[in-house]
Amino acid sequence: MKSISFEINPCCKAGSFTKEPENHNQFYFMQQEQATTLPASEKQQKPGWKRFLNYQSIVKQVPFFLFLALLAVIYIYNGHKADKTIRSINKTAKEVEELQWEYKAVKSEVMFRSKQSELVRAVEPLGLKELVQSPVVLKDSAMTN
Repeated sequence: MKSISFEINPCCKAGSFTKEPENHNQFYFMQQEQATTLPASEKQQKPGWKRFLNYQSIVKQVPFFLFLALLAVIYIYNGHKADKTIRSINKTAKEVEELQWEYKAVKSEVMFRSKQSELVRAVEPLGLKELVQSPVVLKDSAMTN
């Protein structure tokens, strides 16, 4: 069990009655001075987790807390960027699918129009007719001599 000792304020020793501290801060600092005069054995008796709950240790940890905050911001940014990328990929996949459908439709139309029977119908208004006899091969007379 701790023994608490009280010291008489130096301003009140030996019958000298001077005025009290002017504000609470002076009183607090006087208490701090008295607390610092405690033996080292009494200072070390705080539990482990209470050592980290004082002002100095919290101030020492500020850079680490800022680092953690930065990591949290980066983590949130990364999540948003991943969502945006997934939306972009899905949009592009949908466009590719639509282009594939268009390609297949155009290809089937070209295949249908390139049939011989369809070509005959297409060129008939232009006055062109299908050959009934086989084509004639022309030979160059200069090459034969």
